[in-house]
Amino acid sequence: MNYYELQITIGSFDEWHDILVAYLAELDYESFVEETPILKAYIQEAYYDGQKLQTLLKEMNEKGAPIATFELALLPQQNWNATWEAQFEPVIINDNLRIVAPFHTLAPTDGIEIKILPKMSFGTGHHQTTHLICENMLALELQGKKVLDMGAGTGVLAILAERLGAAQIDAIEIEEWSAENILENIALNGSNHITAIHGGAPEIPSEGYEVILANINKNVLLDQLPVYGRVIAQQGLLMLSGFFVTDAPDLIAAAARVGFEWVRTDARENWAVVLLKKIP
Repeated sequence: MNYYELQITIGSFDEWHDILVAYLAELDYESFVEETPILKAYIQEAYYDGQKLQTLLKEMNEKGAPIATFELALLPQQNWNATWEAQFEPVIINDNLRIVAPFHTLAPTDGIEIKILPKMSFGTGHHQTTHLICENMLALELQGKKVLDMGAGTGVLAILAERLGAAQIDAIEIEEWSAENILENIALNGSNHITAIHGGAPEIPSEGYEVILANINKNVLLDQLPVYGRVIAQQGLLMLSGFFVTDAPDLIAAAARVGFEWVRTDARENWAVVLLKKIP
């Protein structure tokens, strides 16, 4: 499988790079590397659409984004893997959790350590949304709980849920190669209570989930909220992320229409995580 590498040079990088990442993700760009002032984005060759990219860059310029240059190059898969591994740095969250790759050599930790094979799947902990959900999960009581991880990416949230005591976790991922990566990471971490499922909301295998984690984009979340409302247990917790702080009110309102009440909203660099509870 070949990938395109898109390199975009951005002025006011700190202000604009997260916004550009969000819009590129909606065009099926899967992974991102930040080398200020350059943002590198990667997309499968089959999914690349030059016209959509041109339209996006034009719209960004109209919004005031100072995009100076962009370059596109086709990378064979083996080159991509080497590039991604070279950029993969350990992620430390509140000194209680670290997300590392198998090739990292670190001192022992008293906290939780999760190993992730960096195979381009979204969810290594580097992005603000994954970091936010992980941080919030550390404060939840998951012992013995039944958990659903939607848009599981690498499976890092499912693995963390198991480490925090969850008894059963279904990890659903729509991209086949990501679903395969989940299986690798389950084995790498010795996880025994996670079922990896290739598919979307129609493949949710059961009901009565006590916690649902969904780190996807806003439009997918809005579409799937009624499904979450059907498969979650009463008083169950729903944690949403993958969107900007300004989008949180729309998602909270939509969730209220299918029986959820708002608990709290947290933010990290303009990205949000929303925690909700299912009520009768």
